[in-house]
Amino acid sequence: MDHSKHTPLTHAELTGANLQDAPIYGVDDSKIGTISHVHGSGAVTDVVIDVGGFLGLGEKPVLVSVDQLNLMRDENGEVHGVTSWTKDQLKALPEHHH
Repeated sequence: MDHSKHTPLTHAELTGANLQDAPIYGVDDSKIGTISHVHGSGAVTDVVIDVGGFLGLGEKPVLVSVDQLNLMRDENGEVHGVTSWTKDQLKALPEHHH
């Protein structure tokens, strides 16, 4: 996936309404998780990413600061994120309990 033409989100766009259910991709462009919940907004936003599992079963929620993600909109306006973390690195984080 070529992210060079995607528009980065502004701090004002870092809200639950925009980020909920956004897919997160690793450096090799494979989907490694999905944002399930947002804490805060703007520059002080943390997101819960559901990592692993299959068809929603066995996923592990982990908490990550948005500054660890490149959040953007594609040509169709769909929000997604890219991170340098691997799926295994995210799965190694402590489980987040809402």
